[in-house]
Amino acid sequence: MLHTFFFDILWGRVRHNRLALAGAFIVLAMFLLAFLAPLTGKDPGAIDIAHRLHPPSWDFPLGTDDLGRDVLTRILYGARISLLVGFVAVGIASIIGIVLGALAGYYGRLVDTVIMRFVDIMLCFPTFFLILAVIAFLEPSIWNIMIIIGLTSWMGVARLVRAEFLSLRERDFVQAARALGARDSRVIFKHILPNALSPVLVSATLGVAGAILTESALSFLGIGVQPPTPSWGNMLIAGKQTLGTAWWLSAFPGLAILFTVLGYNLLGEGIRDAFDPRLKE
Repeated sequence: MLHTFFFDILWGRVRHNRLALAGAFIVLAMFLLAFLAPLTGKDPGAIDIAHRLHPPSWDFPLGTDDLGRDVLTRILYGARISLLVGFVAVGIASIIGIVLGALAGYYGRLVDTVIMRFVDIMLCFPTFFLILAVIAFLEPSIWNIMIIIGLTSWMGVARLVRAEFLSLRERDFVQAARALGARDSRVIFKHILPNALSPVLVSATLGVAGAILTESALSFLGIGVQPPTPSWGNMLIAGKQTLGTAWWLSAFPGLAILFTVLGYNLLGEGIRDAFDPRLKE
């Protein structure tokens, strides 16, 4: 039933949405390029002073940086970092949001009040500045970045799941499961949750784009992924010093961020349209 829903309804709607297909193509292309990064045969950290600040050419399609490192190779390896951060951070946020939202929506009353007031408190803090405050006490690393982004971005998922549970918990199939003696955990995770995941999928798709932007911003500020590990954010900050003479150092990482985020946003919008009951096939 779940497979039929995803492949018949989701694909049936998304395939007619050209922007969503364009987003899916961009996302798949980024995955493929990140996977094939080692095929370039170049080390993203290899220094070659003889070819420093070399403009785009046949040997260096996207040029080189101030240490002679190949920009194309570093962008491809940076894609791995960005995609890893996006998916791990969104995975953490989704798990926390699903669990808390499910508990709040299913049990209601005191449980709902406590959880949702905690959500409201978390929403009072600007997410980016909260991340900055936490990182100030921790060593900047890719793992810390992923965990912190995940721990500070679950509130929207919790609200979505709670709303779905409030709508579904009184349905006939839930009442039937309770009448048959099913435990609360079984009712929550087997009967209600699979029917409440559609908005989570949309939120997760858009959340990956947000996590990539956040990681890039943190790396740009120098408190994200640390050199020499290539990241689109720290490549941007490195190119800022030579923006007037070596435009490619900032242009190509910036375009990589632009197209990746655009791809996820287009795909997320398409999935949202597919799940919108007001739209007909």
